[in-house]
Amino acid sequence: MIRFILSDLRRLWAGSLVVVLLVALATALGVCVVLQERALRLGSARAADKFDLVIGAGGSETQLVLSSVFLQPSPLPLMPGEVLGKLAADLRVDWAAPIGFGDSFSGYPIIGTTTTLTQNLSGGLAEGKIFAREGEAVIGAAVKLSLGGEIKPMHGSLEEGGETHTELVYHIAGRLRPTGTAWDRAILVPIQAVWHIHGMEAEEHEEDSGHEHEKAGADHDGHGHHGKADPDAALDETLTAGAPGLPAILVKPKTIADAYKLRQEYRSGNTVAVFPGEVLTNLYATLGDAKQILVAVASGAQALVAASLVLVTVIHIGQRRRQIGALRAFGAPRGAIFGIVWLEFFFLVAVGIALGFALGYVAALILSGMFSQTSGVAMPVVFTREDVGLAAVLLAFAAILAALPAVLAYRQSPAQALRV
Repeated sequence: MIRFILSDLRRLWAGSLVVVLLVALATALGVCVVLQERALRLGSARAADKFDLVIGAGGSETQLVLSSVFLQPSPLPLMPGEVLGKLAADLRVDWAAPIGFGDSFSGYPIIGTTTTLTQNLSGGLAEGKIFAREGEAVIGAAVKLSLGGEIKPMHGSLEEGGETHTELVYHIAGRLRPTGTAWDRAILVPIQAVWHIHGMEAEEHEEDSGHEHEKAGADHDGHGHHGKADPDAALDETLTAGAPGLPAILVKPKTIADAYKLRQEYRSGNTVAVFPGEVLTNLYATLGDAKQILVAVASGAQALVAASLVLVTVIHIGQRRRQIGALRAFGAPRGAIFGIVWLEFFFLVAVGIALGFALGYVAALILSGMFSQTSGVAMPVVFTREDVGLAAVLLAFAAILAALPAVLAYRQSPAQALRV
């Protein structure tokens, strides 16, 4: 029986190839959707795990996380700089690091921060040293620049027609270890230097704080004044109590209980505190709806392929009537005819399903690689037990589908099959 099936497949190789490709493409579409959605979930969740608590000014929690964790460019409102000093002195805080956005270089975002975040972000440096002067920078693992290279900050981005700062040129002092997050594509510089080149001075008098925040907010929107910076100036990271306005602060609480207390405390007034994981949960709900739509589209494509396969196989059985009649005339039992037709069709569909899983996996790898290259977020493409269940369902459906032409062949009598 097996030899007969293989011989038949060789003889009808063109039609067999079409069946395999139809099934493979329909399966690959569904598999790619599932794998890509899972990769996005895993990658974003792992990126958010790097940060326990994010504090910013009142506004959109989602945008705060997208800007501070995933470094998506967007203007954020500024909170009073005194929040940083309060957090730095809080006994419940292991460390707190300010971050400032707005500048870029060669498509890489420039993030102003302190040596505290630089030391804790990736567990150390892969090469070089942490910045110790205003004119030094530390780059992420995915930044394609070399140590000692120059970085000329541009306000905004080249696509937006940003203006290059002439007040300061950074020199790369070190490179971080890979984190699998968007920060792998970031350039970290002293926030002290960011304040200086944007004309944002520390608040020395309480009565001037309103004016300072107004100036900081204007600069954050891209319309502020340029200042002066000394590339050889030593860092002074003790001026936290009177810091200029800040878009976000990354906080590492000492305990889980401290994290919830801080979150509650800074969710009132002019600030908002969020756990990135909670915000992602809401985004996943929206993503889940989109996934259902894509899965429905993929299922529709698979249903159309199944219908076309049924039509093709019915026509195919009609064309093989004389062959089936000859087999019956030579004494082949009905069960053998059923088995030959069923095995032949099931084999083709099963090969198509296996090929579809392989194509879907490769497509998901390519899409994840493209997304990771632009965002810096590592997106692992992996199979789970859920995919084994999907394969089992598809194979069960293939077994049922293969029974249709087999039943048609089973019911044909030798006289009918050999009738011209």
